[in-house]
Parts: sequence; C-alpha cells; structure tokens
Amino acid sequence: MKFQSTAVLILVFGCTNTPEHTESSGFHPDSMAQLERFLNEQVADDVIPGGTMIVGRRSGIFHATAFGTYADDDERPVTLNTIYDLASLTKVVGLTTATYMLLADGRLTLETPIHTIVREFAGSDKDTITVHHLLTHTSGLPAWIPLHLETANREDALDRIFHEPLINIPGAEYVYSDLGAILMAQVVERVAGQPLDVFLQEKLFQPLNMVDTGFNPSSELLTRIAPTEDDPWRDRVVHGEVHDENAFHLGGVSGHAGLFSTAEDLAKFAEWMLSNFNGDTDAGLPSIPRSQLTQWTSLQSGPAGSNRAIGWQKPAPGGGNSAGTLLSADSFGHTGFTGTSIWIDPRNDFYLVMLTNRVHPTRENQRWLPLRGVITDMLMRARIAN
Repeated sequence: MKFQSTAVLILVFGCTNTPEHTESSGFHPDSMAQLERFLNEQVADDVIPGGTMIVGRRSGIFHATAFGTYADDDERPVTLNTIYDLASLTKVVGLTTATYMLLADGRLTLETPIHTIVREFAGSDKDTITVHHLLTHTSGLPAWIPLHLETANREDALDRIFHEPLINIPGAEYVYSDLGAILMAQVVERVAGQPLDVFLQEKLFQPLNMVDTGFNPSSELLTRIAPTEDDPWRDRVVHGEVHDENAFHLGGVSGHAGLFSTAEDLAKFAEWMLSNFNGDTDAGLPSIPRSQLTQWTSLQSGPAGSNRAIGWQKPAPGGGNSAGTLLSADSFGHTGFTGTSIWIDPRNDFYLVMLTNRVHPTRENQRWLPLRGVITDMLMRARIAN
C-alpha cells in the first residue's frame, strides 16, 4: 500500500471549511465527507496515484479537493494547481471551443465541406464530409492509426490522414476518431489563420485567465506536472510531454490531445460556459450566443450509438458513461485517456472537473474508469435542491 498524503481545500464563495458553509452552498456535508473518504480509498488501493476535483456553478466553486500524491515514487501531495495531461479533453476544451468561436463568427458552418478548406482532403465520398461529420465522429475516417510508427514527421503524418481511405460512408456509422479531430484542427488553423495553440491562447485561455493551460508546457512547470505512463515506445516515464504518442509525433499540438491544465483553470472554463448559457458573460470575455450553444451541445441526430453533441459527449442511456445516471439531458461532457473528465449541466447550473493520472505507471490499470460515473452520482445525490 502506498503512502497516503492528502491535501484538501474547501472553497465555498470565500467561506471557511465548516459543515454549515458546505451545506449552505448546496451540498450535504456528510455526503461530501463520504466522497472524500471514497477518493482517498482509491489512492490507498493504488487505483490512482492522486487527483483533483472541483465542483461548482457559474457563480463560483462549491467544493474543491486535492488527494493523493504525484506518483508512485513522488510522495509530494497533489494540490489544486497540480498540472495534468488532459488527453482527449483537448477535443472539447480546445478544438470544439475553437470551432464554436468560428461558427459564432460566421467563418464556418456545420455544413461546410472539409475539402473546401483542406483541399488535400478530397475525392470520392470525402467531398461530402462536413464539420458536423468530424465533430460528431461520423465522417467515415478510421478511429486511429499509429502515425508515430508509420510516418516520418508531422507533415508526413498529416499527409497520411489527408489520403487515408474511409472505412464508412460519411454519416452512416459512429466511430470515435482521433484522425477526425486531427483533421478538424487543420480546418480551424486554416480558417483562423493561426496555429491552434496560438488561437486558443489568444482567444480563450488568456481572456479567461487560464494561466496554467496550454500545449507543450515549459520546463519551469515540470515540478507541478503529474507524470503519466512509463512508456515502452519512448523508454521513459512521460513527464511534462504529451502522453498520446500520435500527439507527441505531431509536435505536441493537436486537436485530439496535447493540452495540459489544472482543475482550477478548467473550473474557470466551465463557469464561462455556464455563463454563456445564462447570457451573462462578463464584459471583455469571449461569448457564444445562448441559442447557438444550446443547439450545439444538444444530442445530434445520427447513426445508432453516436450519443454526441457537436464535439461533446452526452449522458448515456442507463448511465453507461462518466455522466452517471443523475445529470440532466442538457448535460455535456468528455473524458480523457489519462484519467480526466469534465461534465457541465446548464439545467442544474452544475459542473464537475476531475483530473487524475490513472495511467501512471501503466495504462493497463483501468480500475478508475468505472468509478467516474459513480463519483458523479455521489455528487448529484449530495446536492441540496435549491
């Protein structure tokens, strides 16, 4: 059993950590204490090294906690400003949000054919693939290919995707595709006239004061970054560089993976999203019209099993994903392979950010995955109806 070192911080609109303050903020204190014990049990049982969790609404944080340690051989306690590899949360916090901004500005539409922007991606059924297809994972592209093993560099990897044969007719099947996200990032970059990382930094992260969010974190941040896997391909523990091999091969900046962030920064993002739904985004911050945001985060029509909004995932019938069983149908969220997740529920004015490095020291440990929905349900049961 590993050494437990837990740092806990409760933030309730500037109040101190007392049961009365926790309850007045919208949670039963006994239930939250039970959840704290549950999280620490997962650390003690080596399910995860550690992690951070923030729960809140558009006006601020209900509850924030850090638990466990950075790694098996690094017993420093995790804090709320520990930086995690977000993995596929990049697809929604980064790529999808960038696309929403371009859609809101009228520089893209959901029906824009991809080949009209990325002209290398053309021919046969590819000419019918749209932005909607890419962001709902119904483009017909394969899920994944080992670009890091089969191509020489970033340019060669992109060319491979541009010329990769489709496995389905566009719109016919749902296949969660990293390749589609990589391609969509090319669309964003060409329409915006900027690299994806620069666009997001200028248009999203900087305005929202997400100071610890970005691609390819600097070496000065290394001591705050939780390591991921002991990677046999790189023959080292991955630390401070993106865990995903294809994203690493693409230079660390991609639409499907590559972002690093903290729970505190993602709380700012979630509060901004909820404010957009309420139509009260602070002056000077980017905004997305509520009517468009509602449409884009709604369940999209598509093939059986797709269960997608534009970019985002929706709660699965019967609680089959990390949303659990109690979030509203208006909710949207996503997970990341490294052990990260985010859910936003505009109907209940609620968000949950959960960051872990469950792939440390190996991705073979998958015990964390079924617990994400359990934790979401525990939180929803802990809420006090307002």
